[in-house]
Parts: sequence; structure tokens; C-alpha cells
Amino acid sequence: MSLQLTILGCHSATPRVNAHPTAQVLQIKNHNFLIDCGEGTQVQMRKYKISFAKIKHIFISHLHGDHFFGLIGLISTFGLLNREKELHIYGPVGLKKIIQLQLEISNSRAGFPIVFHELKSTKSELIYEDKKVTVHTIPLNHRIYTNGFLFTEKLSLRKLNIKEVKSYPEIERCDYYNLKKGKDFVRNDGSIIENEKLTLPPRKPLSYAFCSDTSYTPEIIPLIRNVDMLYHESTFLTDKEELAIKTGHSTAFQAGKIAALAQVKILLLGHYSNRYRVLPAFQKEAQKVFQNTLLSVEGSTFEVE
Repeated sequence: MSLQLTILGCHSATPRVNAHPTAQVLQIKNHNFLIDCGEGTQVQMRKYKISFAKIKHIFISHLHGDHFFGLIGLISTFGLLNREKELHIYGPVGLKKIIQLQLEISNSRAGFPIVFHELKSTKSELIYEDKKVTVHTIPLNHRIYTNGFLFTEKLSLRKLNIKEVKSYPEIERCDYYNLKKGKDFVRNDGSIIENEKLTLPPRKPLSYAFCSDTSYTPEIIPLIRNVDMLYHESTFLTDKEELAIKTGHSTAFQAGKIAALAQVKILLLGHYSNRYRVLPAFQKEAQKVFQNTLLSVEGSTFEVE
């Protein structure tokens, strides 16, 4: 099992032919979560073979256009494809009104249920949970209300030590599930075989943190500590640090500092300003403080085993 992230767009504001605004798809525990939905996201999904039908949950960080202007187009296409399944959208208060107004003025209807989960808390909160995954908000510091998102696998069941299990004929297949849940096995004579002898520990749950857009905010470190992969915006290089402060963004160096302080496994940079044409400079700057830094590139896939 693995966590897989596909980058659909990783640039800021004004799109170019080969520079699309923020959007990415996270595959985790049989879920396909769409994170942000900048202009042209549905075209990028087609280009990189992301299944429309598998998108059931969309997470919008904030209401700047380069993070959600592609949403109404995607919803419209879902309708044209005769979608019937519910679509859950998580984003700031106001997003529901925007989408409903766009549908109303264009005399359109989705044709399928849309469930809006509008966010307004300035503290981290649990916004999604099922048997396999949890999603918490990461409050960020931008010019408007903005959240990042922390996706975390739940602990899996234990693994059977088949060789050991087979050495006890009393243990039948119908007992396997209880063993995986960590229960001891009671033999016919009443004696107990401890679970640790019959099973192996489950693998460590994987986690992914998405942080865009935000100024340098060390307050998020306790929320993202030890995550397997962190996407952190790096709109500018240090030469534009004053502009980063003014616009509520971060430099690549600052993203590296956050990754180092949080002791994450992998740092993924993105949300590059279009004033820069050469991206390796971002990686080089962040690696001054955090070596395991990678660059988001549209169409690239990052996997954590």
C-alpha cells in the first residue's frame, strides 16, 4: 500500500501555456481526493488520466481564483456525464453561495447531490473521517481565510503470522479477523495464545500535509510534525522576501525551515510565482535547511510507500 500524489497544477495566479494554477489529486486508502481546483483543472485531469468518477471529495483551501476557478467547470462536466453520486466539497464560507449563484444565473443544475461543508474555524478541526482516513484542517496565515489539509491513514489491522497460525489446527479461517483486530486466541482447553505470537504489527499509517497559501507560520509545526510528505507553498525566492511578507506568501527557504522544524520526511515545493522561469533555484534554496526537498512539476506523481 502507498500514498500517491499527482500534481495537476503548481503555479500561482496567472496561468501560462505550461504553468497551471494549483490542483492535485491524492490517492490514499482507495480514496481519490481533489485538493484545490484552479482554472483548467478538469483539462489537466483528462490529460493525466485522473478518473472523474472516482472524485467524491474536493478540498478548497481558500477563495482566491487560482485555487477554485476550475470548480464550476468540473461540476458542470460531472452533470454532462450524468453523474449520480454525491459530491462533497469542503471550503470556506461563501463557496456554496458562489457555486449556487453560478448555476442559477446560467440556468443550470448539477443533476446530482452536492454537499457543501463550509469552514470558518481558525483552529484545526476534523472535517472528514471514515474507517480508513481522517482529514484535519491546518489554519494558515494568508490575506484571506485559508486552510491547509492534513490527510492521515488510520492504523490498519494487524497482519497474520501465517506460519505460526498454521501450527495450531484449532485456529480456523473464521478466527482470522479477530486475530487481525488484536484479540488473543482461546484454545479448546481454555489456555490462551497471545496475539503477538500469531500476528505481526501493522505498517505505520502514512500522512500527507498540504499547505498553500501561507506566509511563514511556525505555529503549524505541531500539526504537521513527522508527516511523510509536506507540500508547502514557495511562491518566492529569498530575493523577494519582502514581497512574500506583503502578499502573505512564503519563500522556498522558509518552506525548508518549516520542513526541518517539523521533521517531515519529504518536502514538496510549489505555487511558484510566474516571475521565475528556472525552478531548480527553489529546490537549491530550500535544501540549504532541508535536504530531502523535491519540486512539484505538472503531471508528476510522488509516491510514499
